[in-house]
Amino acid sequence: MEEKKRYVRLGLFVIVSLAILLGMLFILGGRSLFQPKLTLETYFDQSVSGLGLGAPIQYRGVPLGQVTSITTSDPLYERDVPVERRRAYIVVRAELSGDPDQVRQWKRDVADHVRRGLRAQTQMAGVTGQQYLALDYFDPAKYPPLEFDWTPDYLYVPSVPSLTGQLIGNIQQFLASLNEIEIKDLGRNLNALVETLNRKIDPLPVAELSAQAMDLLKDARAMVQRADRVIAAAPVDQAVQKIASASARLDSLLANPGLSRTVDNAAAFTGSLKAIADAGSLDRVVQNLDRTIQRIDALVGDNQYDARVLVQDLRATADNLRTLSENAKRYPAGILFGAPPEKVALPVKESK
Repeated sequence: MEEKKRYVRLGLFVIVSLAILLGMLFILGGRSLFQPKLTLETYFDQSVSGLGLGAPIQYRGVPLGQVTSITTSDPLYERDVPVERRRAYIVVRAELSGDPDQVRQWKRDVADHVRRGLRAQTQMAGVTGQQYLALDYFDPAKYPPLEFDWTPDYLYVPSVPSLTGQLIGNIQQFLASLNEIEIKDLGRNLNALVETLNRKIDPLPVAELSAQAMDLLKDARAMVQRADRVIAAAPVDQAVQKIASASARLDSLLANPGLSRTVDNAAAFTGSLKAIADAGSLDRVVQNLDRTIQRIDALVGDNQYDARVLVQDLRATADNLRTLSENAKRYPAGILFGAPPEKVALPVKESK
């Protein structure tokens, strides 16, 4: 009886352990089995070396899922197409998983994103060299979708060449261009250039040029030292203080409300002048002044002789007044009482 109970306890322990293990597995990764998924596929007409199954797929750095399939288009879509007419694209499929609403939104908006320029590109993750699939926006006119004659099994996202592939292609083109260069002719030309340079350099007075260069460097050093002394002796601090004071005064002047009122008055005056000019009043004033000046010219021309006589009379009157003023200064009584009386001769008695 005790042995039977022992077996029962052992069986319960095993069942509970399996249940706990299954629960832990479900918590760690089993929930992804029940999450909604969306499969995308894209085609490459170049190598995708470095991209493997399970590689992440990211939308502008945000993880969305992982790559689930990498194969060619031959067994998928071109079984019945002759070999010479097959396109032989690389078909990469990836599963996007996440929140059900997010997955449904992706499924609904993928076509619109593609029209805007959404493209798939293989990129390198950091310095590790691992490739991943990146979704980003490019110029749809510059990177149109690849041409194909079949209907994709899943939502299709066009691709763009990878940066690594472009770099390798450019290097290959550069190496091919190096192969086309005639190395022997290039070497002969370089040797001729070196010999020409040697012939030109030999006649030069290298020692004299070196001495002159040293003198020039000494003069430049002395000039720099002189400039340093002048700058050190210059009242830089005072100049900075004066500039700061002037800036403060300028700020206070600009902050003065009277300046703003003056500017407003000037603007109003200018506006009034413009209104007068636009209304034609200024033209009428100028015309009236012109007519007045013409009348004055005619009047002066007609009475030119009378004006000359009048000026002469005025000059004579001014001379008389000047004389009268001088006499008044010397003989003020004479102005009031007339000329002085005549002298009277008194009789003088003769002495005996």
